[in-house]
Amino acid sequence: MRTGNEPVTARSPLRLRLGLGVWGLLWALAGTIAFALVGRTGWAIACGVLFLVVATDVVMIVRHMRQGARYQPGRDVPPFEPSRPGRDGRPWRRRGGPPPQP
Repeated sequence: MRTGNEPVTARSPLRLRLGLGVWGLLWALAGTIAFALVGRTGWAIACGVLFLVVATDVVMIVRHMRQGARYQPGRDVPPFEPSRPGRDGRPWRRRGGPPPQP
């Protein structure tokens, strides 16, 4: 049963993201080492920061892969933001912000 407008055959691209992340880790590490050996400190720092960002992304991707396809958050996390009634008492939908307060 579908719950929204998602495609019926939707797949998560986690394996592709993991592969690209590992590729980015290798290039960022190589850039950090190469620029450090040449004496370009600024570029070495930039590649090092990029390495840390990509490493964090790879860790999050692996975490999501281990959670599995049917992962659901705990009971304390609602599936959506509860609707609040508008001025006329009917529920309103968010379109650029909350309605003005009376």
